[in-house]
Amino acid sequence: MMLRQANRNGYYLLYLFMTGLFLGILLVNIRHDVWMKEDGLLNAAMIKQLQNSELDGNYLFGYIVRSRISTILVISMLASTMIGLPIVCGYVCYLGASAGCILSIAVIRYGIRGLFFMAAGIFPQAILLIPGYFLLFRWGLDCNRGLYGKIDGLEGRYLIGRQFLIAKGVKLLGILLIILSGCILESYVNPKVLQFVLKIF
Repeated sequence: MMLRQANRNGYYLLYLFMTGLFLGILLVNIRHDVWMKEDGLLNAAMIKQLQNSELDGNYLFGYIVRSRISTILVISMLASTMIGLPIVCGYVCYLGASAGCILSIAVIRYGIRGLFFMAAGIFPQAILLIPGYFLLFRWGLDCNRGLYGKIDGLEGRYLIGRQFLIAKGVKLLGILLIILSGCILESYVNPKVLQFVLKIF
């Protein structure tokens, strides 16, 4: 039963992300004049600046880790509240919309080169970050349903015990380690990949 519910939550997350992705693409195409200004996102000046910049891996790691840890803490805390379900779902949809907007802008501005740029921007950290965040969001949904779902007329928080809390804590720790490993790749490996692609951009 729990495995079926976890799989169902995974499908919900995928649907939400794809919905957001579609909305993001649609938004850029509807307001093409707003998004494609010369001083807009991914403009020529921004690409040129990236080509000429030297990224400090240590500084980048500190910045990225703070951002990722903040997200993990907020999601994990909100997941244990009554508003956890809509917050997690809304954030997943927002991520999809953001991805759709950036992808559309990159393709409209640079065509096939934009796809290569986007791929370089998320490789290789996406190998760890995508499943890490997927597990985080599914953990949030599972935790929220476990706390506030009703079993035999009683809300879950009256039925959970120490074993539930330990299991959720161990899973969250594992997710944290996956995301931190992705941060290492994003800080020390991805800049080299991105610089290589930008040289032939």
